[in-house]
Amino acid sequence: MSSEVGLLGASCPIPITNYKEIVLAHGSGGKLSQQLIEKMILPQFRNDLLEPLHDGAIFSLGKQRLAFSTDSYVVSPIFFPGGDIGKLAVHGTVNDLAMCGARPLYLSAAFILEEGLPMDDFWRVVQSMQEAAAAAGVQLVTGDTKVVDRGKADKIFINTSGIGVIPDGVNIQPRNARVGDRIIVSGPIAVHGIAIMSVREGLEFESEIASDTAPLNGLVEAMLRSEADIHVLRDPTRGGVTSALSEIAHSAAVGIELEEARIPITEEVRGACEILGLDPLYVANEGKLLAIVAAEHADELLGLMREHSLGRESAIIGGVVAEHPGFVTMKTRVGGRRVVDMLSGEQLPRIC
Repeated sequence: MSSEVGLLGASCPIPITNYKEIVLAHGSGGKLSQQLIEKMILPQFRNDLLEPLHDGAIFSLGKQRLAFSTDSYVVSPIFFPGGDIGKLAVHGTVNDLAMCGARPLYLSAAFILEEGLPMDDFWRVVQSMQEAAAAAGVQLVTGDTKVVDRGKADKIFINTSGIGVIPDGVNIQPRNARVGDRIIVSGPIAVHGIAIMSVREGLEFESEIASDTAPLNGLVEAMLRSEADIHVLRDPTRGGVTSALSEIAHSAAVGIELEEARIPITEEVRGACEILGLDPLYVANEGKLLAIVAAEHADELLGLMREHSLGRESAIIGGVVAEHPGFVTMKTRVGGRRVVDMLSGEQLPRIC
């Protein structure tokens, strides 16, 4: 036995799941992302705050409950219809905090800039971030800037972290989904991903498909002020609606059933998905949320959401069931049923 083999035999094997290198699909928000987290990262850092794998960590300082979240943005192109990487970075972290039931307060921003990035482009991104933060009612209070050699990055990468306050009585967790709950989506799905892909592929439509990126904290605050018994909130970003619901089904050990005919999709997005061979259920969203709510409050909450500018096209798209725990199924338009599993590959790389 060689010394190399002996060393490997004496150490814990790397759980690579048949991949010896990182691939783009590890960043898809689907199965490979989940495997990377659950088999390599979570075992090394396991603790009670990390264990729920929520959109942010929820913890207490004194009598105050807080949410803390972080995310990185590598979208390409950095400017796209309806937004840019700066606006996306602010909205993404604001929304992750809101999905914890928190009122976002403060953000940090770290920039990794490639040598040769036009200063005008960086200024445009910074201004966009300032406008997005002001609109969301948050302050950027700390940050960092690094520059790498030309060709060692792709123009600009941004990391944002944020902290927010959770009001008393709010308990939003993926594991809180209960049998009988109803599932609401706040509007048409797959808009952001198709806006990005349309630019990449040079597709043109009668009306431009613009990203739905938006700060959802105002909508969430209105929802939480209601009497509705909201159990789970989630923004279906990477991996789309199906991957987000699959994570919730797994966390709460329940089944989820969707009704295809109830899922809102614009004709432009549906047509683009058909052209590109994409399933809209797996395409990223940046300005939509999923709410899982007690059945007796679903219609009331739906009406309230439709009164908000970001929820006017909200719809009930399914429910939580006892059957097939950990899995999502869908009743199709023609009356059949199919399993809609978590994204297993990479439909749209570099989407956020």
